[in-house]
Amino acid sequence: MRHLIDITDFTVEEIEGILDLGDKMIADPDAYKETLRGKILATLFFEPSTRTRLSFESAMLSLGGSVLGFSSADSSSTAKGESLMDTIRTVSCYSDIIAMRHPKEGAPMAGSLRSYVPIINAGDGGHNHPTQTLTDLMTIRRQKGRLDSMVVGLCGDLKFGRTVHSLIGAMSRYKGVTFVLISPPELKVPAYITDELKRKGIPFREVETMEEVMPELDILYMTRVQKERFFNEADYIRLKDTYILDPEKLRTAKADLSILHPLPRVNEISPKVDDDPRAVYFDQVRNGRFVRMALIKTLLDWRNEA
Repeated sequence: MRHLIDITDFTVEEIEGILDLGDKMIADPDAYKETLRGKILATLFFEPSTRTRLSFESAMLSLGGSVLGFSSADSSSTAKGESLMDTIRTVSCYSDIIAMRHPKEGAPMAGSLRSYVPIINAGDGGHNHPTQTLTDLMTIRRQKGRLDSMVVGLCGDLKFGRTVHSLIGAMSRYKGVTFVLISPPELKVPAYITDELKRKGIPFREVETMEEVMPELDILYMTRVQKERFFNEADYIRLKDTYILDPEKLRTAKADLSILHPLPRVNEISPKVDDDPRAVYFDQVRNGRFVRMALIKTLLDWRNEA
């Protein structure tokens, strides 16, 4: 039985297959609307979420399946003291596949060891967010027609940003990708990630302003400074407005730059950028539903084939 805990759990070929299926679903959604009739997705969100949870629910309903679950730990039996392992075992008796978000790194991995059904990591603390990465890859590929040979700028909270960590892990497997890491010193990418890039010989630079690198970027991946990851509110207040993308900062950018953001946006992208044809973050949201449809179907197909 296969799970998706980390984006590197899948080979590049398997990821390409999921993206291909997602493209087919975008082109002809009606062809898949009864695919998972009778199947149940459980959404176990121990941490608040709007987009990811609704995207999973929309994906399963679009495939003809059903959804059950909870949207916060307070509404689950963990509030009564039930262990995570018992919750996973119990819910996996009621469902065919589970999407799980948890504030603690490694919780989905631990849950997969006790689950009777496939588990999808919908975000674990500041560690990983592989389905957002599938969404990002689909968006980049649909915009650029490829996933190799490009300069990818990642800007903002690179320390706690699990979407950033997952995307670097995924795109570092493609040839010709250079990373430009844009953040204040306090929010730099963790050393274990840059050490791995060095080990693999993948080029990257760390800079503190987006203006100095804007002309060379093919992709600009903006992130918010995440208040919920800070232990000290004063540090959050000091850093939260460090980077704000506006039309003036885009003046030197390439005409075919693609601007992505995993959302929610706070104020790191000015609303004035929304009408710029290079802004594709709401296309990203739409792509997220279809790539999750493709992922759910693929994991259930693999289980049936096992």
